[in-house]
Amino acid sequence: MELFVLCSISSGVRRRHLPLLLALGLFASGQAAAACNDPPAPEVIWRRCFLDGRDLSGADLTGAHLRDTSFQRARLNGAKLVRVDAAQARFVSAEMKEVDLSESVLREADFTRARLNGAKLLGADLRRARLFRADLTGADLTGAELAGADLVAAVLDGARWTDGTRICAAGSVGICN
Repeated sequence: MELFVLCSISSGVRRRHLPLLLALGLFASGQAAAACNDPPAPEVIWRRCFLDGRDLSGADLTGAHLRDTSFQRARLNGAKLVRVDAAQARFVSAEMKEVDLSESVLREADFTRARLNGAKLLGADLRRARLFRADLTGADLTGAELAGADLVAAVLDGARWTDGTRICAAGSVGICN
């Protein structure tokens, strides 16, 4: 909106100057382009990035934008991913022990064979997420939304279920007993 006003007010703006004005408008509005090689930090923008095999253990990615990003075989042990947008992200075979994914948007994310032992998924949106053969031993799913989630062969031993009171019994696979 501001760029439109800028361009309409400026008399004599030529087409060749438009890309420069657009770039200046982005920087003036505080929105900078992020790159997939930016260091891990809160609110980092890693959309559609390939971070396969990376060691991000203990990283603080609170509020990060991780939509469509691939973390296959990555290590995220003890990482803080609170309130991230990781819809359609891929965490296939990722090591995510003690990770905090509280209040995160993880719709349609793929956690196939991920190790989520002791993970915090409080209030996480896991609708239509793929948790096939994921290890959720001791995870906390209090308030998580699991509508349409694929929990086939997921290990749920000792996990705190979505109601916040029930603890899944030893041998719970695919369903909390």
